[in-house]
Amino acid sequence: MTHTINLNHITKIEGHASLHVKIKNNKLTECKLSSIEGSRYFEGLLKDKHYFEAHEISSRICGICSCAHTVAATTAMEHALGIQVSHQSMELKKLLTLAERIRSHAAHLYFLALPDYLGYESALAMVKKYKTEIKRALKLMKLGNLMVSVIGGRDMHPVSATVGGFLKIPTKEQLNELAEELEKLKPDAIETAKLFGSLKQQDFHNDCEYFSIYDEKEYGMIDGAIMSQKIRFPNYDYLKFMNEYQNEYSTANFVSRDDKSFMVGAISRFNNSFDLLSDDTKKVIKESGIKFPNNNPFINNFCQAAEMIHAFDHSIKICRELVPKFEKPIVPKLKACRGVAAIEVPRGILVHDYTLNDKGIITHANIITPTAYNLKNMEDSVRNFIPTVLHLKNEEKINIEIEKLIRSYDPCFSCSTHFLKVKWDRT
Repeated sequence: MTHTINLNHITKIEGHASLHVKIKNNKLTECKLSSIEGSRYFEGLLKDKHYFEAHEISSRICGICSCAHTVAATTAMEHALGIQVSHQSMELKKLLTLAERIRSHAAHLYFLALPDYLGYESALAMVKKYKTEIKRALKLMKLGNLMVSVIGGRDMHPVSATVGGFLKIPTKEQLNELAEELEKLKPDAIETAKLFGSLKQQDFHNDCEYFSIYDEKEYGMIDGAIMSQKIRFPNYDYLKFMNEYQNEYSTANFVSRDDKSFMVGAISRFNNSFDLLSDDTKKVIKESGIKFPNNNPFINNFCQAAEMIHAFDHSIKICRELVPKFEKPIVPKLKACRGVAAIEVPRGILVHDYTLNDKGIITHANIITPTAYNLKNMEDSVRNFIPTVLHLKNEEKINIEIEKLIRSYDPCFSCSTHFLKVKWDRT
């Protein structure tokens, strides 16, 4: 007997993706998870552009992660051109990154993940019974947008950040107002973590490496090495340790290490940098009873929720301590060079890699997003997970559990959400 599962449009994720699974005599024989986005050629678009255009262009890769691409691109160019930005510029970059993490996590957790656990097809269907939770999500997202607007100049595709610094600096009054809003809404972040810590998860374990940016001084974000529980290496050496490749059934790239999959994201950050989380974050984690290191990908949702508390605490600290002053962005001396930045964004490690000629023109660009890192691992997870749910018999229930697993990675294939059609074929 052969059983085929086709998830042609996986719902409640960022973008278009599909899954093809074939089961013969109750044994999995084929599993293909693919992006069905049209090719967008951003790396080609960046070629022959000036170094100061990279962040403006690459931020358009994704509206959800526009700050991430801005920070990664400017940081890579600064590494290439030997620019050491000021403490103030680095703190503002961190605020942009934290702001995007707050709004992205809130959107994913409440609007994409939570309906699965409460038995609803969408967040809209939840409004009548779970109005408090939906309002909380909107407040958190609004705060993240406000932070991006104050620091980045607008709440989507920021314009203040540039290579060598910032074109516009927030005032101390603006930072204090952000700190007050963060302090006011921090209880909402705590309640979010408590909510997701209380949800019943599948008992499923994903034995793989968990990679994240590691900084001995603070919870990994912009600076640091790439590390797992087995290895640590400088971010500019990523190509020596990770292989980027394509499959004929997907327009998205896959990444492996020694032909094996690995995972990035909030759970990887927790596994590698748990001791660097804020005290209030650790307190909520302890109360949840969830232990780390952890290798259950479903727990990534809880990690995102708890990580929001840390993002609040770190943001409040920066806003309270930073005394802003006007600084002109550093203008570099042009040279032929290469620069790499590997930073943490909501869904995991983002790499921007640029080669410039002596006129500051981009001759080569390589960008690897977290979903590319995770795609092979999502595929392997589904392959290992399906045999554990075949006993459910009910095709709809099996589909829901598969989708929950995929959504736990918070994949971002682009910026749109589509609906799922499933075709079952048993022979």
